[in-house]
Amino acid sequence: MLMLILLPVIGVCVAYAAWLLLRRALQAWEHYQHRLHAETQRTLDAAFLFLDVRQLRPAVLGVGAVFLLLCAWLLGRWWGVLPLLCGMLLAPSVALRLLRRRREQLFDTQLPDLMQALAGALRAGAGLQAALQHLVAQSRPPLAQEFALMLREQRLGLGFHAALQQLRQRMPTESCGLVVSALGIAAQTGGSLADTLENIAQTLRTRQHWLGRVRALTAQGRMQSHLMAGLPLLLLLVLSRLEPQAMALLWQTWYGWLVLCGIVLLEGAGIFWIRRVAAIQV
Repeated sequence: MLMLILLPVIGVCVAYAAWLLLRRALQAWEHYQHRLHAETQRTLDAAFLFLDVRQLRPAVLGVGAVFLLLCAWLLGRWWGVLPLLCGMLLAPSVALRLLRRRREQLFDTQLPDLMQALAGALRAGAGLQAALQHLVAQSRPPLAQEFALMLREQRLGLGFHAALQQLRQRMPTESCGLVVSALGIAAQTGGSLADTLENIAQTLRTRQHWLGRVRALTAQGRMQSHLMAGLPLLLLLVLSRLEPQAMALLWQTWYGWLVLCGIVLLEGAGIFWIRRVAAIQV
């Protein structure tokens, strides 16, 4: 009699817990979609790519589906792609971060030439606004886009210092911060702006030279981190296809899952420490 009473109570509790878990999962998924949509739109707008994120969603879903089908075919089991599916949720944020970093590096690479050309134009007697408009029109993105937006903001009534701060917020790099600080100080204290710009250009070229040397010296460490990240996954896919019975122990036993968790933790720790050692600040 007691069991007849406890079983419905336990069933109701389990159903309520499952409902709460499903509700939390749906809320987390909606939050993830909203955050990813906002981050993607912000990155595209910052890169002057005025696209609707909803137009990119079918292409991204199609590429992800093809990748999951290929992995499932290599593994031989459909449920074996669940860990990959969890990892794919982080892929868009990583791709957006790499896109922003690539654009910022290209902007820093173009800055010294612009500063040197601007200094030459000022020595020839041209005004700052006129020289910037002429040089920006001949420059390439992303530097041309950012400085053209700064000039457009000034024409709409924004002050020079405010426009520089807006530029600093859009391009939060050390080189851009150095340029903004030097131009702001030179505008406040006076003096030869051409000499200031030439000094900035020389400093940026020297900094980029040392950054290039550091990247060359640490290329081996960064390549090791990439190989450590990709080689175990590649071996896992190949061996799962060649020896499915032997590799099935990793997927069908509890100690196999413990081994996989240990592999993931050790791989993550190794990649983290290698990148920390190779990340030398200049």
